[in-house]
Amino acid sequence: MADALARMKLPWPADGQTSVEVEGIGGLGSRGGRTPVPIASVTKVMTAYVILADHPLEAGEDGPDVTVDATAAAEALSFSESTAPVIEGQRLNQRELLELLLLPSGNNIARLLARWDAGTEQRFVAKMNRAAASLGMTRTTYTGASGIEADTRSTADDQLRLARAAMKSPALRTVVALRETTVPGVPGSVTNTNRLLDKPGVIGLKTGSSTPAGGNLMWAAQVEVGKVRHLVLGVVLGQHAGSPSAGLQAAVDSSGRLIDAVQQELPAALAGRAGRPVRS
Repeated sequence: MADALARMKLPWPADGQTSVEVEGIGGLGSRGGRTPVPIASVTKVMTAYVILADHPLEAGEDGPDVTVDATAAAEALSFSESTAPVIEGQRLNQRELLELLLLPSGNNIARLLARWDAGTEQRFVAKMNRAAASLGMTRTTYTGASGIEADTRSTADDQLRLARAAMKSPALRTVVALRETTVPGVPGSVTNTNRLLDKPGVIGLKTGSSTPAGGNLMWAAQVEVGKVRHLVLGVVLGQHAGSPSAGLQAAVDSSGRLIDAVQQELPAALAGRAGRPVRS
Protein backbone atom coordinates (compact mmCIF):
# COMPACT_ATOMS: atom_id res chain seq x y z
CA MET A 1 0.00 0.00 0.00
CA ALA A 2 2.78 2.42 0.89
CA ASP A 3 4.47 1.79 -2.46
CA ALA A 4 1.24 2.46 -4.34
CA LEU A 5 0.74 5.74 -2.52
CA ALA A 6 4.35 6.74 -3.14
CA ARG A 7 3.88 6.21 -6.89
CA MET A 8 1.04 8.70 -7.08
CA LYS A 9 2.04 11.64 -9.26
CA LEU A 10 1.22 14.78 -7.33
CA PRO A 11 1.92 18.37 -8.49
CA TRP A 12 4.02 19.45 -5.54
CA PRO A 13 4.56 23.22 -5.20
CA ALA A 14 8.02 24.26 -6.31
CA ASP A 15 8.59 26.40 -3.23
CA GLY A 16 7.83 26.25 0.47
CA GLN A 17 6.78 23.14 2.38
CA THR A 18 3.98 20.70 1.64
CA SER A 19 2.71 17.54 3.30
CA VAL A 20 -0.33 15.41 2.36
CA GLU A 21 -1.93 12.26 3.80
CA VAL A 22 -5.03 10.11 3.49
CA GLU A 23 -6.45 9.53 6.95
CA GLY A 24 -6.29 5.91 8.02
CA ILE A 25 -4.20 4.92 5.00
CA GLY A 26 -0.95 6.83 5.03
CA GLY A 27 1.14 9.74 3.86
CA LEU A 28 1.28 10.76 0.22
CA GLY A 29 4.54 12.59 0.65
CA SER A 30 6.25 15.66 2.02
CA ARG A 31 8.36 18.27 0.26
CA GLY A 32 10.40 21.31 1.23
CA GLY A 33 12.34 20.15 4.25
CA ARG A 34 11.67 20.39 7.98
CA THR A 35 13.01 23.80 8.93
CA PRO A 36 10.38 25.67 10.98
CA VAL A 37 8.86 28.65 9.16
CA PRO A 38 6.28 31.32 10.10
CA ILE A 39 2.72 30.00 9.74
CA ALA A 40 0.64 33.17 10.28
CA SER A 41 -3.05 32.53 10.99
CA VAL A 42 -2.82 28.77 10.51
CA THR A 43 -1.89 29.19 14.20
CA LYS A 44 -5.59 29.63 14.94
CA VAL A 45 -6.23 25.93 14.38
CA MET A 46 -4.20 25.23 17.50
CA THR A 47 -6.01 28.06 19.30
CA ALA A 48 -9.35 26.42 18.48
CA TYR A 49 -7.99 22.95 19.31
CA VAL A 50 -6.94 24.04 22.81
CA ILE A 51 -10.20 25.91 23.42
CA LEU A 52 -12.21 22.84 22.45
CA ALA A 53 -10.00 20.58 24.55
CA ASP A 54 -10.73 22.76 27.59
CA HIS A 55 -14.37 23.50 26.69
CA PRO A 56 -15.67 20.60 24.54
CA LEU A 57 -18.61 21.16 22.21
CA GLU A 58 -20.72 18.62 20.39
CA ALA A 59 -21.67 19.38 16.79
CA GLY A 60 -24.92 21.16 17.67
CA GLU A 61 -23.94 22.86 20.91
CA ASP A 62 -23.29 26.60 21.34
CA GLY A 63 -21.30 26.54 24.57
CA PRO A 64 -21.12 29.23 27.26
CA ASP A 65 -21.44 32.96 26.63
CA VAL A 66 -18.31 35.10 26.70
CA THR A 67 -18.32 38.86 27.25
CA VAL A 68 -16.26 40.92 24.82
CA ASP A 69 -13.77 42.93 26.86
CA ALA A 70 -12.42 46.42 26.20
CA THR A 71 -9.19 45.06 24.73
CA ALA A 72 -10.90 42.93 22.07
CA ALA A 73 -13.23 45.83 21.20
CA ALA A 74 -10.33 48.27 20.81
CA GLU A 75 -8.35 45.78 18.71
CA ALA A 76 -11.36 45.42 16.39
CA LEU A 77 -10.56 48.94 15.10
CA SER A 78 -7.04 48.00 13.98
CA PHE A 79 -6.06 48.56 10.36
CA SER A 80 -2.84 46.54 10.64
CA GLU A 81 -4.26 43.05 11.20
CA SER A 82 -7.32 40.93 10.51
CA THR A 83 -10.00 41.45 13.16
CA ALA A 84 -13.69 40.81 13.79
CA PRO A 85 -16.03 43.75 14.53
CA VAL A 86 -17.09 43.33 18.15
CA ILE A 87 -17.95 45.88 20.85
CA GLU A 88 -17.25 45.99 24.57
CA GLY A 89 -19.90 44.23 26.65
CA GLN A 90 -21.23 42.19 23.73
CA ARG A 91 -22.01 38.61 24.70
CA LEU A 92 -21.23 35.88 22.19
CA ASN A 93 -21.30 32.15 22.74
CA GLN A 94 -18.31 29.90 22.27
CA ARG A 95 -19.44 28.64 18.87
CA GLU A 96 -19.95 32.17 17.57
CA LEU A 97 -16.47 33.14 18.76
CA LEU A 98 -14.97 30.09 17.05
CA GLU A 99 -16.69 31.19 13.84
CA LEU A 100 -15.22 34.70 14.19
CA LEU A 101 -11.84 33.14 14.93
CA LEU A 102 -11.71 30.73 12.02
CA LEU A 103 -13.74 32.29 9.20
CA PRO A 104 -12.62 35.94 9.00
CA SER A 105 -9.49 35.07 11.03
CA GLY A 106 -10.08 37.56 13.84
CA ASN A 107 -6.84 38.15 15.69
CA ASN A 108 -8.70 40.04 18.41
CA ILE A 109 -10.97 37.02 18.87
CA ALA A 110 -7.97 34.69 19.21
CA ARG A 111 -6.60 36.82 22.04
CA LEU A 112 -10.04 37.19 23.65
CA LEU A 113 -10.51 33.42 23.68
CA ALA A 114 -7.02 33.01 25.13
CA ARG A 115 -7.81 35.39 28.00
CA TRP A 116 -11.20 33.75 28.59
CA ASP A 117 -9.62 30.31 28.80
CA ALA A 118 -6.39 30.96 30.66
CA GLY A 119 -6.58 34.45 32.14
CA THR A 120 -3.74 35.78 30.01
CA GLU A 121 -2.57 35.13 26.48
CA GLN A 122 0.85 34.13 27.82
CA ARG A 123 -0.62 31.33 29.91
CA PHE A 124 -2.75 30.22 26.98
CA VAL A 125 0.29 30.07 24.69
CA ALA A 126 1.93 27.75 27.20
CA LYS A 127 -1.08 25.47 26.77
CA MET A 128 -0.68 25.65 22.99
CA ASN A 129 2.93 24.54 23.22
CA ARG A 130 2.05 21.72 25.61
CA ALA A 131 -0.64 20.55 23.20
CA ALA A 132 1.86 20.68 20.33
CA ALA A 133 4.31 18.56 22.31
CA SER A 134 1.60 16.02 23.13
CA LEU A 135 0.84 15.67 19.39
CA GLY A 136 4.50 15.07 18.57
CA MET A 137 4.94 18.48 16.92
CA THR A 138 8.63 18.64 17.79
CA ARG A 139 9.51 21.48 15.40
CA THR A 140 6.73 23.87 16.42
CA THR A 141 6.85 26.94 18.66
CA TYR A 142 3.82 29.11 19.37
CA THR A 143 4.39 32.63 20.69
CA GLY A 144 0.85 34.01 20.38
CA ALA A 145 -2.74 32.89 19.92
CA SER A 146 -3.36 34.71 16.63
CA GLY A 147 -0.35 33.93 14.45
CA ILE A 148 0.59 37.55 13.79
CA GLU A 149 3.94 36.93 15.46
CA ALA A 150 6.69 36.03 12.96
CA ASP A 151 8.39 33.84 15.57
CA THR A 152 5.43 31.45 15.74
CA ARG A 153 6.95 28.76 13.56
CA SER A 154 6.25 25.21 12.48
CA THR A 155 6.61 22.76 9.61
CA ALA A 156 4.16 21.26 7.16
CA ASP A 157 4.67 17.84 8.75
CA ASP A 158 3.89 19.16 12.22
CA GLN A 159 0.84 21.08 11.06
CA LEU A 160 -0.43 17.93 9.37
CA ARG A 161 -0.32 16.22 12.76
CA LEU A 162 -2.48 19.03 14.12
CA ALA A 163 -4.90 18.83 11.20
CA ARG A 164 -5.39 15.13 11.88
CA ALA A 165 -6.20 15.78 15.53
CA ALA A 166 -8.31 18.90 14.95
CA MET A 167 -10.60 17.25 12.41
CA LYS A 168 -11.64 14.70 15.01
CA SER A 169 -13.63 17.47 16.73
CA PRO A 170 -17.20 17.57 15.37
CA ALA A 171 -17.59 21.21 16.40
CA LEU A 172 -14.39 22.31 14.68
CA ARG A 173 -15.25 20.33 11.54
CA THR A 174 -18.61 22.07 11.36
CA VAL A 175 -17.11 25.54 11.72
CA VAL A 176 -14.24 25.22 9.23
CA ALA A 177 -16.61 23.88 6.56
CA LEU A 178 -18.74 27.06 6.65
CA ARG A 179 -18.37 29.33 3.62
CA GLU A 180 -20.15 32.08 5.51
CA THR A 181 -22.34 32.64 8.55
CA THR A 182 -24.09 35.37 10.51
CA VAL A 183 -23.29 36.24 14.11
CA PRO A 184 -25.73 38.30 16.20
CA GLY A 185 -24.41 41.82 16.70
CA VAL A 186 -21.86 41.49 13.90
CA PRO A 187 -22.87 43.43 10.75
CA GLY A 188 -23.54 41.52 7.53
CA SER A 189 -22.29 38.07 6.69
CA VAL A 190 -19.10 36.62 8.09
CA THR A 191 -17.18 35.16 5.14
CA ASN A 192 -14.55 32.44 5.28
CA THR A 193 -11.11 33.48 4.01
CA ASN A 194 -10.64 29.91 2.72
CA ARG A 195 -11.65 30.25 -0.93
CA LEU A 196 -10.73 26.62 -1.51
CA LEU A 197 -14.13 25.76 0.02
CA ASP A 198 -15.66 26.60 -3.35
CA LYS A 199 -14.04 23.43 -4.68
CA PRO A 200 -16.20 20.26 -4.56
CA GLY A 201 -15.20 17.96 -1.71
CA VAL A 202 -13.28 20.54 0.31
CA ILE A 203 -14.47 20.74 3.94
CA GLY A 204 -11.85 23.00 5.61
CA LEU A 205 -9.48 24.09 7.16
CA LYS A 206 -7.58 27.40 7.67
CA THR A 207 -5.70 30.07 5.76
CA GLY A 208 -2.74 32.12 6.89
CA SER A 209 -0.81 34.92 5.24
CA SER A 210 1.67 37.61 6.18
CA THR A 211 4.80 39.17 4.78
CA PRO A 212 7.14 36.86 6.78
CA ALA A 213 5.01 33.73 6.21
CA GLY A 214 3.84 34.26 2.65
CA GLY A 215 0.70 32.29 1.87
CA ASN A 216 -0.21 29.21 3.91
CA LEU A 217 -3.13 26.81 3.84
CA MET A 218 -4.10 23.83 5.95
CA TRP A 219 -6.83 21.97 4.06
CA ALA A 220 -9.17 19.01 4.33
CA ALA A 221 -11.04 17.33 1.50
CA GLN A 222 -13.16 14.24 1.01
CA VAL A 223 -12.30 11.94 -1.88
CA GLU A 224 -14.70 9.18 -2.85
CA VAL A 225 -13.28 5.82 -3.87
CA GLY A 226 -16.09 3.44 -4.73
CA LYS A 227 -18.55 3.71 -1.87
CA VAL A 228 -15.98 4.91 0.65
CA ARG A 229 -15.32 8.58 1.40
CA HIS A 230 -11.71 9.19 2.44
CA LEU A 231 -10.50 12.26 4.33
CA VAL A 232 -7.43 13.79 2.70
CA LEU A 233 -5.44 16.34 4.70
CA GLY A 234 -2.80 18.71 3.41
CA VAL A 235 -0.63 21.63 4.48
CA VAL A 236 1.04 24.10 2.13
CA LEU A 237 3.38 26.67 3.70
CA GLY A 238 5.66 29.44 2.52
CA GLN A 239 4.13 30.45 -0.79
CA HIS A 240 5.81 33.80 -1.48
CA ALA A 241 4.42 35.52 -4.55
CA GLY A 242 5.13 39.22 -4.05
CA SER A 243 2.50 40.02 -1.40
CA PRO A 244 0.64 38.14 1.36
CA SER A 245 -2.59 38.10 -0.69
CA ALA A 246 -0.80 36.80 -3.78
CA GLY A 247 0.96 34.20 -1.64
CA LEU A 248 -2.35 33.05 -0.21
CA GLN A 249 -3.80 32.70 -3.70
CA ALA A 250 -0.73 30.65 -4.66
CA ALA A 251 -1.31 28.38 -1.66
CA VAL A 252 -4.98 27.97 -2.62
CA ASP A 253 -4.09 27.22 -6.24
CA SER A 254 -1.36 24.73 -5.29
CA SER A 255 -3.69 22.98 -2.87
CA GLY A 256 -6.43 22.79 -5.47
CA ARG A 257 -4.08 21.10 -7.92
CA LEU A 258 -3.04 18.61 -5.26
CA ILE A 259 -6.66 17.75 -4.49
CA ASP A 260 -7.43 17.30 -8.20
CA ALA A 261 -4.52 14.88 -8.50
CA VAL A 262 -5.51 12.89 -5.41
CA GLN A 263 -9.10 12.63 -6.65
CA GLN A 264 -7.81 11.28 -9.94
CA GLU A 265 -5.11 8.90 -8.71
CA LEU A 266 -6.25 7.61 -5.32
CA PRO A 267 -8.73 5.04 -6.76
CA ALA A 268 -5.95 3.30 -8.69
CA ALA A 269 -3.63 3.42 -5.69
CA LEU A 270 -6.28 1.66 -3.61
CA ALA A 271 -7.18 -0.88 -6.27
CA GLY A 272 -7.57 -4.35 -4.83
CA ARG A 273 -8.64 -2.99 -1.46
CA ALA A 274 -12.21 -2.22 -2.59
CA GLY A 275 -11.66 1.29 -1.26
CA ARG A 276 -11.51 0.07 2.33
CA PRO A 277 -9.41 2.19 4.69
CA VAL A 278 -6.38 0.32 5.99
CA ARG A 279 -3.63 1.16 8.42
CA SER A 280 -0.29 1.97 6.90
